[in-house]
Amino acid sequence: MIADVLSDTTSRMSRALEAAKDDFATVRTGRANPQLFQKILVNYYGTPTPLGQLASLHNQEARTLLITPYDKGALRDMEQAIRDTPNLGANVGNDGTVIRATLPELTADRRKEFVKIVKAKAEDAKVSVRNIRRKAKDELDALKSEVGDDEVARAEKELEQITKSHVDGIDDALKRKESELLEI
Repeated sequence: MIADVLSDTTSRMSRALEAAKDDFATVRTGRANPQLFQKILVNYYGTPTPLGQLASLHNQEARTLLITPYDKGALRDMEQAIRDTPNLGANVGNDGTVIRATLPELTADRRKEFVKIVKAKAEDAKVSVRNIRRKAKDELDALKSEVGDDEVARAEKELEQITKSHVDGIDDALKRKESELLEI
């Protein structure tokens, strides 16, 4: 029972860590990255749909992304969704078949803004991990009558180690992204 709680907690915390890394990838650096555009929601026949499901995304140059829609009829909606995305600032143009999105150079102030955004996303991920820990601790406390206080105390120590390793993973990913953002 304790092993089940700990393994479930580990997998949930690992998913939270991966979600944080995915969130970090959506914050732009000086290069055009297809990950930046994956989660942009396009109004596709009345349904908000991620751009990554509607088009293929390829780097054309360091700061230019080539977006090839699967359905040419959605070209204008895609272009509008990219233009309307805050914090992206992409110059968008299309030739009737593909969209070219060019990202402007980042200023020092803009880079610092993005670092703040990434730090906020990291803190949200840490809160998520702590919530998972709290739920697991409640589950372990409920097992005290069945397995005994000593077993639960050992499991709680292991739970703290699992939590610490995942929080450290979030911090490491944050440091990498922060250095990537501040790199000129």
